[in-house]
Amino acid sequence: MSVAVMWFRRDLRLGDHPALGRAAEDGAVLPLVVLDPALLRTAGRRRDRYLASVAALRDATGGALEIRTGDPAVEVRAAARRVGATRVHVSADGTPYGRRRDRRVGDLLAESGLELIMTGSPYAIGPGLVRTGSGGPYQVFTPFHRAWRDHGWPAPAPGIEPTWHRSDVDPAHRRLPDPADHDAGEERALARWWRYLEEAIDRYDAERDRPDLDATSRMSIPLKYGELHPRTLLADVAAGPSTSGREKFVAELCWREFYADVLWHRPQSAWRDLRPELAAMDYADPDDAAELITAWKQGRTGFPAVDAAMRQLAAEGWMHNRMRMITASFLIKDLHVWWPVGARYFLDQLLDGDLASNNHGWQWVAGTGTDAAPYFRIFNPVTQAKRFDPDGDYVRRWVPELRHLAGAAVHEPWRAGDGYADGYPERIVDHAEEREVALTRYRLARAAQERPE
Repeated sequence: MSVAVMWFRRDLRLGDHPALGRAAEDGAVLPLVVLDPALLRTAGRRRDRYLASVAALRDATGGALEIRTGDPAVEVRAAARRVGATRVHVSADGTPYGRRRDRRVGDLLAESGLELIMTGSPYAIGPGLVRTGSGGPYQVFTPFHRAWRDHGWPAPAPGIEPTWHRSDVDPAHRRLPDPADHDAGEERALARWWRYLEEAIDRYDAERDRPDLDATSRMSIPLKYGELHPRTLLADVAAGPSTSGREKFVAELCWREFYADVLWHRPQSAWRDLRPELAAMDYADPDDAAELITAWKQGRTGFPAVDAAMRQLAAEGWMHNRMRMITASFLIKDLHVWWPVGARYFLDQLLDGDLASNNHGWQWVAGTGTDAAPYFRIFNPVTQAKRFDPDGDYVRRWVPELRHLAGAAVHEPWRAGDGYADGYPERIVDHAEEREVALTRYRLARAAQERPE
């Protein structure tokens, strides 16, 4: 019986998997994961979560999954040669590193007369496929969203039961984290998704900005590792009643697809401003602002909402999206630090850290990315907290030094006689003053950009 290699990367599942289906058409399937040192070195807290997901996939294949460590080009070709496969199947990866890696792997396989077959991607519609009428990429979310919905996406791939080829290489595999300890794997992700779909999605539009309610799906983590495919979520949403909550949830999935599309067309935007209008912006030197940046990372800024969110990030490796915007705005607009400093820290800490979504989300806040509203949008951390954590429950959950303050008073401890009684730090900056500094720097940067050479 012929054998094909299925090389799993950002698609650590068996269901709704077009590439796996193509591999199974070739015969028995050798399931393969290559632990790439280049990626593991930069994975931060995602490393153990990823390895736990790999362990869950190994269990799902009945132990057939072959796990190798090393250069993907070398390991993939070696695996294919070892089992006599002529084809290696993958889901396409549109990240800058993934595209470079896959070109190299494909070239090396071709030298040996082997093929790298790409089927599907981690997105409902693959990056680069949604185009304007003139054939170019979309620059702004709203028209992309319309075109994305008009384009449509396939139904989930049919379920299959591959015949696994069991390798006699490294039969014991390597020691991996327990999936149960990390809530990892396709089975657990599906259970969480179905529970959210049944219990909470219809309230998503009304409650999604409330960090105190825990009203979001948290599907960003299983989507990151491909334990679920967004096409599965979209099909399940469409199978139910049409509600504003479901419509908003689909729109939020589209943001993930939009940012992946932007990165596909503009790979340099991973770590550089997408738009050049603020190229002359005067940012703080990270060394000079080191103490302020450390206070931000540790949740010791003196602004309760910011500190609660940063402490949640440290404790859980996750942060509510509204709080991501508030904390990002504080670093960029109050501390005047260039967005990549914060983006790198978030990628180190977030279990759902995704290059496209994370870094373009930071640029959205910075005013250098895809958003039509520019730099002068500055989040007031107190106003935001009062609006989205009206009773102060979120802050009290993560900032124990303020639990003695009732209700919304927790957002302004400087107004309470005993606000600092339990050791909460005073504010490291004056928001009103730093807002004016940010606006002045913005005006100067725009003037410099518009000045003729």
